[in-house]
Amino acid sequence: QVQLVESGGGSVEAGGSLRLSCAASAFMYDSLCLAWIRQAPQKEREGVAIIRRDATADYVDSVRGRFTISRDNAKKTLYLQMNNLKPEDTGLYFCAARAGSCPMLGPMLIRQLTSWGQGTQVTVSS
Repeated sequence: QVQLVESGGGSVEAGGSLRLSCAASAFMYDSLCLAWIRQAPQKEREGVAIIRRDATADYVDSVRGRFTISRDNAKKTLYLQMNNLKPEDTGLYFCAARAGSCPMLGPMLIRQLTSWGQGTQVTVSS
């Protein structure tokens, strides 16, 4: 079982930046598929970014070019650098993981993630 704990959320004005972190306690962390998922108020969860074992990454179109996902396997920590934040980025951000390969971003990914953190709130004001 992978334990995940997010941190780094907060309130910023549009155009600002935040860096989220997700600390893990996991055996064979470097073999995990890792993801950031967000849930806006009254909306379904949405896959924001994934990072594979080989450190390649994918992003949802709405954040590509603004967000960067990265992982430090030695520290067992996942990051999400968020720049040029927009009000529509507001939501509860979760890190999540599964063993093995990463499904493509989308509803299938969310169903296949097996370990979740408790979430960290990001609020962007206009």
